[in-house]
Amino acid sequence: MVVRRTGMGPRIVWIHGLGESSVSFEPVVAAMPGFSHVLVDLPGYGRSPWPEGALGLDALADHLVRWLAPESVVIGHSMGGVLATLIAERVAVRAIVNIDGNISIGDCTFSSKAAAIEDPVRSLATVRDAVYAEGATRPELRGYHAAMTFAMPAMFHRHAHDLVTMSRAETLAGRVAKLPALFVAGVPDGICAASRAMLDAAGARWVGIEPAGHWVYLDQTQRFVDEVTGFIQAA
Repeated sequence: MVVRRTGMGPRIVWIHGLGESSVSFEPVVAAMPGFSHVLVDLPGYGRSPWPEGALGLDALADHLVRWLAPESVVIGHSMGGVLATLIAERVAVRAIVNIDGNISIGDCTFSSKAAAIEDPVRSLATVRDAVYAEGATRPELRGYHAAMTFAMPAMFHRHAHDLVTMSRAETLAGRVAKLPALFVAGVPDGICAASRAMLDAAGARWVGIEPAGHWVYLDQTQRFVDEVTGFIQAA
């Protein structure tokens, strides 16, 4: 993996989502002085090289656990939020922040489209083209489209399938509730209403920031920083 580090203080490890890269976190990292920020490009994404084969999310979580320094706070967005959950189930961390990670199938906006196409190259290209078209009116998707041009098709496709499978099981809300975790949802355009209800039913600690969408840390940067900083300081 390619890993970048900036700042001094308690360690925060940032894990990006499906098809994304660590570049998406740069605006929020700049708004959070006083921490040591570790920005990861997962294998097959961003600046990281493409491995010979595609690692599933469980195997990727095992890889991250072996690399992760003790006492880290892990913050993951979307698929990265699911990975943060898998990591915290495997090893003690100071805390995790799950940003709009998948909870139910209603959250699989892009992963369900990707998983429905059998060929990995065509799958990535189709979703990337759709993101480009939607980016005409949604600035956050322009950065996402740019990141997707670096993604490894086989990795993207495998992770899309994993996310769909895990989301259909509808167990992720309960798993988050058992961890030292804060779930941050974009409202109304992040995770779906059914997923927010599942978080409530499971007794998970979560906060909705509105108005915001899936990239809540870009839509409402200061409010996101306030919520997350308060949570980390109390952890």
